[in-house]
Amino acid sequence: MSTAFSEISAGLSEAINHAKGKESKVIEHTAEDLNVKAIRETTGMSQQKFCATFGISVGTLRNWEQGLRSPRGTARVLLQVVKHNPTAIIEAIQH
Repeated sequence: MSTAFSEISAGLSEAINHAKGKESKVIEHTAEDLNVKAIRETTGMSQQKFCATFGISVGTLRNWEQGLRSPRGTARVLLQVVKHNPTAIIEAIQH
């Protein structure tokens, strides 16, 4: 057997054990939930103003706030920055 096959086979065995709830070396990473409505409210902005400021569609924001969808990728990063330092990001956008 090749080294690549052995590594792939071992990885698949680990994944199967993890999926079955057995002991494995799998490290599972989960992103923290974002309370998008709370983040928006800390800025003091309406949904419309928040969307216009950060380039988000109102429909998308409403889906996030209602928990129908979750922000991903760069939108998630933007919301994290707004959550921790809304003034800095708003100033950066205005310049």
